[in-house]
Amino acid sequence: MTASSQTLRQVAKFDLPGPIGKRFDYLTIDNDDHYLLSAHLAAGQTYVIDLATNQVVATITDTPGAEGVEYVPELKKFYTSNANDNSIGVVDLKLMKVIKKLKTEAKPDGSTYAPPFHKLYVSDERGKAEAVVDVQKDEIVRTLHFDSETGMPQYDPVARKVYVNLQDQNIFAVIDPVTDQVIGRYPVGKCEGNHCMALYPELHRAFLSCEGNELMTVFDLDKHAAIAFLKMPGGPDVIKFDPGLGRIYAACYSGAIAVFHQDDPDNYRKLEDFHVQHAVHTVAVDLKTHRLYTPEQEEDGKPVARMVVYGAVTN
Repeated sequence: MTASSQTLRQVAKFDLPGPIGKRFDYLTIDNDDHYLLSAHLAAGQTYVIDLATNQVVATITDTPGAEGVEYVPELKKFYTSNANDNSIGVVDLKLMKVIKKLKTEAKPDGSTYAPPFHKLYVSDERGKAEAVVDVQKDEIVRTLHFDSETGMPQYDPVARKVYVNLQDQNIFAVIDPVTDQVIGRYPVGKCEGNHCMALYPELHRAFLSCEGNELMTVFDLDKHAAIAFLKMPGGPDVIKFDPGLGRIYAACYSGAIAVFHQDDPDNYRKLEDFHVQHAVHTVAVDLKTHRLYTPEQEEDGKPVARMVVYGAVTN
């Protein structure tokens, strides 16, 4: 891979409050304030980072084992999935603190927000469940149970449906947020361990990160079927899509960001396995700047707590 053919280049990095050498998990972007919200799972805290300055503006404590983090724009709040005390933390962005906790079943993980319904969906991974939160009341109003651990959910604003990965069964489940009933379950082909998910709702595609056999799988939301499988490096985890560039990015624990390109809705190709530090689990994409953010817990084998920023290279 020559420098001219690389898909990403490092443009910044900055230290986070720490402690060093501890695992991070999901990231999300608050586009209203241009904040990056970063869950530091093993440190039990969550950072609010100003993307204009790359400065940490707040460290939210009392988020033990924070995994998922989801922003609710109209309420200026975000919600953390706290695996260590099996709770959902409600964080007021004006106060920059946890204002309420909601008890879940076992190991809350990924989450997604369905704005028209004012509902947050949180996967209780070990509890084999999906908790439904009314964000106007900050109450769990329903819990859906499955015969599988639940992976990352996503809300589709075009179909107005919620999707959740049933990762033990290699099944893609569809929830109607009007009734909170499961209305479909579909196999994901060769994909094994479909944990994380990203969407391109306008073209009716889902991108699945298959942990069991290290595949990036493209799922047709109209045909309810997998249509493409591309190989990834070891330990694929969080996957994101940048529609402006037609790129799919997947963070891989073995030390790479897998980069794919969507040529058209049915055709995809690998661009690069971009080298990063070992033990990277997650990535976020700023759709306005096309920059990628990924936290690192080690650098050349030494413990750190650091956010690295990459710019997209397109020529």
